[in-house]
Amino acid sequence: MPRIGWKVSSGVRAASVNHALIVIFLEYFGWGLLTMPMIATLKETFPDNPFLMNGLVMGIKGIISFLSAPLIGALSDVWGRKVLLLVTVTFTCLPNPLMFIHNWWFFVIASLSGVFGVTVSVVLAFVADVTTPEERLRSHGMVSATFATSLVISPALGNLLMNLFGINAVVLFATIISVMDVLFVWLAVPESLSTKGRTSISWKQVNSFRIMRRLDSDILILCLIVEPSDRSSWA
Repeated sequence: MPRIGWKVSSGVRAASVNHALIVIFLEYFGWGLLTMPMIATLKETFPDNPFLMNGLVMGIKGIISFLSAPLIGALSDVWGRKVLLLVTVTFTCLPNPLMFIHNWWFFVIASLSGVFGVTVSVVLAFVADVTTPEERLRSHGMVSATFATSLVISPALGNLLMNLFGINAVVLFATIISVMDVLFVWLAVPESLSTKGRTSISWKQVNSFRIMRRLDSDILILCLIVEPSDRSSWA
């Protein structure tokens, strides 16, 4: 069985759905805080075509995520959920502090973060590990509700903080939330996938287009409905 070359903390208690909910809330809360600063930065950096550049950034990120998501999922079956959660959360949160440094770097890294920006996929796998089939649907619904709640609350709070204290204060707050999320995964989230449950990679699993062909029309329609809600935090 392949093993990774670094150690991570085993967590402080048995894996549960609550761990997944905290991870997903903190990640999207940090992103949501930057909604209004993101719009202001887009207008400042690309005054002629701010929304075109927003579409370009999110389009690149979405395409990369589409291609990489099956591989990340397969790797989590091999190396465990905790390591892949740490990787995906770190790379998803990485662009946040870059707004302090340079706007261009923020947009470049935000685009490329799509390689590992598929935390939800790993979180759902984590939840599947710690629930019974009867509990799974309800637990996945809790993940979706937590994700939606974080995106509803955080943009309004980010806008309020920006009006009161300026963009830098919001970026600092979002960066602190991101660091908290990474530290929580590293120090507090236990591994949910037992050694016996780990498998080797089947390259058929990592072909995004093959997976798309296996989806029925109902699932495709659901994906089209859900995806705009993810992009709304940037609009």
